Amino acid sequence: GFELTFFRRGVSPEDIKTLPSKWSLHHIYLAHFAVTDITGKRFHFSEKLSREGLGKAGAEEERLRVWIDKWSAEAEPDPAGVHTLVAHDETHALTLRLEPDKPPVAHGAAGVSQKGKDVSQASHYYSFTRLSTTGSLTIDGEQFEVSGTSWMDHEFGSSELGADQVGWDWFSIQLEDNTELMLYRMRLKDGSTDLASSGTAVSADGRPHHLEVTDFQIESMGTWTSSESKATYPAKWRLKFPSLDLVLDVVPLVADQELRTSRSTMVSYWEGAVAVTGTKQGQAVKGQGYVELTGYTERLKL
Repeated sequence: GFELTFFRRGVSPEDIKTLPSKWSLHHIYLAHFAVTDITGKRFHFSEKLSREGLGKAGAEEERLRVWIDKWSAEAEPDPAGVHTLVAHDETHALTLRLEPDKPPVAHGAAGVSQKGKDVSQASHYYSFTRLSTTGSLTIDGEQFEVSGTSWMDHEFGSSELGADQVGWDWFSIQLEDNTELMLYRMRLKDGSTDLASSGTAVSADGRPHHLEVTDFQIESMGTWTSSESKATYPAKWRLKFPSLDLVLDVVPLVADQELRTSRSTMVSYWEGAVAVTGTKQGQAVKGQGYVELTGYTERLKL
């Protein structure tokens, strides 16, 4: 499995006035690149941070293109256009071509993904939930030609957590019957689930169905403790969707897929590849996915 994530943080216009130069901080860009070697049970990640000045990092407005140095993600202007990803460090690299198999899906009611009780706790969020992927992947200096299936997210908004929220659990799942699921559970300080949590079920023909928090259940069935951050994360889940007659067990393919980002976002979080098995309308089903867990070392600060 792999992930390549770019973040942009805007800087207050008032702060920019004090730095009138080509190096002015209009935007700060950050990126995380990770590879999970499922066979070797190894996880590798690296990170970047750069200001926008002098072309070291940036993003285009007319189409999807974002970059930091030689790491980049871009897509053709056509909504069904090909995506291209490039990233590398001293030992690992990827160059991938991703072609959407389905149209993009907007999450949330009326295209707004609510993350809390306040109006400001929301984002615009869409996904390409299934992309046919080909290219090359380098692991510990050895290059492999690869093919598979990817998932692409693009989210933008306030990124504001409520005072009583500590983080989130996010699931992206691709089942072998050509359907997909996205879930996010916003966690409160007392360990309960924020009622703003929700999800999306995507049918085989690409139609999305919004899921309210009452439409699914997430049960943690195990834990894993990081020897580095000392955080304890859930490490196995049972997901239940009564209205879909669907029950799924989700298990990490490698226990340690923790990113400790001391040189960029300054947080530790778990995000990694998972295997999925279960039953759907009485029939066995299986698939693959990714899970992201934040706020387990301390309350997430955005």
